[in-house]
Amino acid sequence: MPKSRILKALAAIAALIFVNGAGATGEFASPHGGNAVTRWNSIALETLPVDPGLILDSRAFAILHAAIHDAVNGISHRYQPYTVQLSASGASVDAAVAAAAHDVLVALSPSQQAKVEIAYASALLAVPEGPAKQAGIQLGKQSAAANLTRRIGDGADTSTGPVYVPNGQPGDYDFTPPFDVPPLGPGALFPAWGNVTPFAVELSQHQLPGPDALKSAAYARDVNEVKSIGRLDSVTRTPEQTDIALFWFEFSPMGWNRIANTILVQQRTDVWRSARILALVNFALADGYIAGFDAKYHFRFWRPYTAIRKANADGNDSTRADPNWLPLQAPAFFIPPVPDYPSTHSVLGAAATEVLIRNFGDRVSFNVVSTTLPGVIRHFDSLTAAARENGQSRIYGGIHFRHAVHDGLRQGKGIGREVSRMLPRVD
Repeated sequence: MPKSRILKALAAIAALIFVNGAGATGEFASPHGGNAVTRWNSIALETLPVDPGLILDSRAFAILHAAIHDAVNGISHRYQPYTVQLSASGASVDAAVAAAAHDVLVALSPSQQAKVEIAYASALLAVPEGPAKQAGIQLGKQSAAANLTRRIGDGADTSTGPVYVPNGQPGDYDFTPPFDVPPLGPGALFPAWGNVTPFAVELSQHQLPGPDALKSAAYARDVNEVKSIGRLDSVTRTPEQTDIALFWFEFSPMGWNRIANTILVQQRTDVWRSARILALVNFALADGYIAGFDAKYHFRFWRPYTAIRKANADGNDSTRADPNWLPLQAPAFFIPPVPDYPSTHSVLGAAATEVLIRNFGDRVSFNVVSTTLPGVIRHFDSLTAAARENGQSRIYGGIHFRHAVHDGLRQGKGIGREVSRMLPRVD
């Protein structure tokens, strides 16, 4: 089936980008001074983008950090549990986190089991033998089992169907290269991902109004903007804007987990608060994909690649077709094989940012690295600035209209706001 080929191709691309950029060297591991939660988040960053791969990793990250959160709260009940209330006062925190993370990662990233087992053995070797260690291991395993069980039947197993079929009408999403022809297509990715059970939000509270009408002035402005600045051989895009497009191409949730990890370490956040914040960040990322894909396949709006090449059919006198137009991202990487509206890249950035802002404030200084532009470091003095640049990158790369980015940021902010109210302090 075409979708299996798409998934395999994207998994291979993700693995290639990640290994070349970081996975083999550990470049993006949690800095010195972190705790067990941030260390296992770093280990997950070396496994989940490879297996289960893009988009599916958002669900896996959320399950992982739900299990870690419930495990550490079983030792000291500081926050409301997510799935299960456990109790093992005096258990080893490091052993509990390691066991919870190990069991989730082995279950959801089986091809990376050898790497996980090595990390697990190393983590447990550092914990003194005794009842506290054994209690921690048991606690972590209970938490992992409960959180894995909770997600059985959540719709992820059936998210690749039904088969998406373009209707050929102006504005309707059509397949984009290289996923428009064999061997990788024709096909579109995860048309039923919007049916996956959210981790935290009510989808009905995060609906979007939809794309601009094809004949509107707003739509024409968006087309002409991305046609100019997003084209492969653009003369209006600056070198820095090109770097931004390539830097932020890396798919979430990798980038936003690294940002959250960096901030947690910089702020010397304790284990319990780290576990809660990373759980909330990853609930927001996972639900951002679910809400975004629900809208994508509801509105089925075409990508700039198709819209610009077929502009003479859109009924708008202010647009002109360019049948040879190519976006910057097409040869550099690829056009994601999903509809344009909303930009889920923007949704996820805004959702994660809102969680972090509500815990640390907006004025946080941090550096960001990327697997898709290795060796480059971008510095930010606010979380909002990073989220906006993340969204803007999709316009510079020629793969999203501004309206899709704007509404994606709005949807993500709402999701992050709702998620941030979860797991309140109880002691």
